[in-house]
Amino acid sequence: MYEIENRGVDRAGVLWDAMRSRADWAGRDVLDVGCGTGFHLPHFAETARSVVGVEPNDALVAIARRRVRRLPSVSVHAGTAGRLPLPDASVDVVHARWAYFFGPGCEPGLAELDRVVRRGGAAFVIDNDPERSTFGGWFRRGFPEVDPRAVERFWSLHGWSRERLEIAWTFDSRDDFEAVVRIELPTAVAEEVLDEHPDATGVDYAVNLWWRRY
Repeated sequence: MYEIENRGVDRAGVLWDAMRSRADWAGRDVLDVGCGTGFHLPHFAETARSVVGVEPNDALVAIARRRVRRLPSVSVHAGTAGRLPLPDASVDVVHARWAYFFGPGCEPGLAELDRVVRRGGAAFVIDNDPERSTFGGWFRRGFPEVDPRAVERFWSLHGWSRERLEIAWTFDSRDDFEAVVRIELPTAVAEEVLDEHPDATGVDYAVNLWWRRY
C-alpha cells in the first residue's frame, strides 16, 4: 500500500522542484532519513554523487537494498534519526519525508543533522499541513492532538524556514484510493471521509516543506 501511495503522491513533481530550487543535489552527497523501502533513492541517484538511505525497520532495509542493488552510488543502512550511522560532515543534502521529524521531540535527530551535514549543506523535512486543503481537514479530524501552531513555533525556534506547497494524491483506481486513505487515517475517520467522497480517486493535499541551510 505504501508503494501505491508513493506512486500517487505529487505526480506533478512540485516537491522535487521546490527542494531542487533551494539546494540542488546534482554532484553532491545525499542522505534520505527514514527511507522506508527506498522509493525515493533512485530519483536522487540520477544526479547525486552518492546517496545513503537510513531506515530503522530491518524488513524495509532489506527491500530498499534490493531496490537499489544495481545502483553503485547508493547504499542503505539500518539506523535511526537519533543515531545516524554516518561520519561527521559527510552529506550535503538531507531529505526526510513523513518520517520522524514531526516537531517537538525530534531534537536528537536535529542534533544528528548538525553533526553529519557539511557547511553549506541543506536539509528538507516534508510533513502535512493540517491548516489547508481537503486532506488537511481529514488530518485534523483524525489527529486532533497535533497542534500546527506548536509545530510551527518549534521549527522556527530551531532556525528552519517553511514553504507551504499544494500537491495532490492521484490514484489509478478507487480501490487504491480507499486503501491508502485507510492506512493514513484512523478507521472511523477514514470511513467517514470515504462516504463523503464516494467517487473520488484523489484529493488535494497541502504540505509543509521545512528547510534549513547549514
